[in-house]
Amino acid sequence: GECGCGSSCASAAENDALSIACTLGASDFKERVASIRALARRSLHHAERTPLSLKLTYGREALDEVTELMHNEQACCSFLTFDLKSNPRAVVLTVTAPQTAAEAADLLFDHFAPELAASNLKETA
Repeated sequence: GECGCGSSCASAAENDALSIACTLGASDFKERVASIRALARRSLHHAERTPLSLKLTYGREALDEVTELMHNEQACCSFLTFDLKSNPRAVVLTVTAPQTAAEAADLLFDHFAPELAASNLKETA
């Protein structure tokens, strides 16, 4: 199946000794992506990309939604690492892919910040 981490998960798993697998079906995947992108439109203030990580800064008002997003993504994409920090002004979610998923990172991060999936990576690589 597919999950919020993108359709690349199954192919990445086939190429790796580690199990990189997602657990959502196609319709749940579409709903998850729509939800993530709606949250980004409402509250995402900044995004930074490295080859294996994506740092997303949301407005403080989005803490509950970002926390729920993180828990949902942890459930279906357990191979990704999530770090959530908040302060009085912002909520920062950092998503990190393992080295074994490096080739799939663009697809893994695309739905969180599509404009950064490839363009920002080229600038920071």
